[in-house]
Amino acid sequence: MGARAADAPKIERRLRGIVQRITRRSLAALLREYRRARRVGGVALVVGSTIDPATIGNDHIRAHALEGQLFRTALERAARARRLPCTTLVERALYETAAARLKRPATALKAAVSELGSAVQGPWRADEKAATLAAWLILRSVH
Repeated sequence: MGARAADAPKIERRLRGIVQRITRRSLAALLREYRRARRVGGVALVVGSTIDPATIGNDHIRAHALEGQLFRTALERAARARRLPCTTLVERALYETAAARLKRPATALKAAVSELGSAVQGPWRADEKAATLAAWLILRSVH
């Protein structure tokens, strides 16, 4: 955006710092809100991929992967700075990961998560189911 190539590392560090500061503030505000009603035992991130962006040949796709990596690592650091356990789970392997950790069949977990949604008004979307299962894993790991 008009910057010299020599300035790129400095600009990148500055932007990375801004993202990390905003993430810490946002997580702190969210935790203050949540802790009024419940104890927060950890953070689970459900992500599309944990692929190393350097292995992606397409510049446009690599930029998206770098962006995802930046926000994921900023949130992981913010959680750990607050001494909260943090785990990152890949969405397409979520039920298999949960089945291994919870020692239950993936089909039984899918049924249980779907049943939990019956108490929710409106749609019970895949991202909400994934967040629910991730929370279940965090709850299990901290107890």
